[in-house]
Amino acid sequence: MSGNATVAAKAMVLAAGRGERMRPLTDTTPKPLLEVRGKPLMQWPMEALAAGGFTELVLNTAWLGDRISGHFGPKPLLDGQVALSISYSDEARDFGGALETAGGIVRALPLLGDPFWVAAGDVFAPGFVFTQSAVERFVAGGKLAHLWLVPNPAHNPKGDFGLSAEGLALNTQDGPRHTFSTIGLYRAALFAPPYCAIPAGNPGGVKAPLAPILRAAMDNGLVSAELYTGPWTDVGTPERLAELNRPS
Repeated sequence: MSGNATVAAKAMVLAAGRGERMRPLTDTTPKPLLEVRGKPLMQWPMEALAAGGFTELVLNTAWLGDRISGHFGPKPLLDGQVALSISYSDEARDFGGALETAGGIVRALPLLGDPFWVAAGDVFAPGFVFTQSAVERFVAGGKLAHLWLVPNPAHNPKGDFGLSAEGLALNTQDGPRHTFSTIGLYRAALFAPPYCAIPAGNPGGVKAPLAPILRAAMDNGLVSAELYTGPWTDVGTPERLAELNRPS
């Protein structure tokens, strides 16, 4: 891409998980719709994306997915932001359940284009800023993924990936490791051979995690990363949810 052409990027917000550790709260409400500080958890990254100019979103759903699509609809106005345009990838309707992260991304690729953001709908990072400059740096850098890592929380003390001085994510068991925030930028080529064997669009509903694909690309120096040190919570338990909602 040359000149001053703007790189268009859509975004996927992951919202298909069952939230087993959040039961009984998630027996009747999908985890991404649980409220944090007065609004659904997944609305925080949706509003942050809109604030950065990324208004075309794909939401993948499974458990109680009709509650999510019913809540937001196709073109919601969230807290005065510009209108979002939302497409839904309904994994429960199409395959009877969630496809895990990579399976869900490959299923949604025809809706996403290239490059694209991915953020989890059950992670609270209220200060994270999605920027067009990050997209343009990512595309110019020629990598297949760029990840935001965070300092390790108590529930993940060993971390997920290393980070080199040159800004490469490392598939390493040695040295310091950081936790993957779930926020990242991706090229569609990561979700094709040799890194991913799922056919385009995942017509068979293959379930596949993301980490093995990322690790294989890291081994070839094709994943960059940076450390994000703002507030960040993986809202994985009722206790963490209650802590976020406790009056300060």
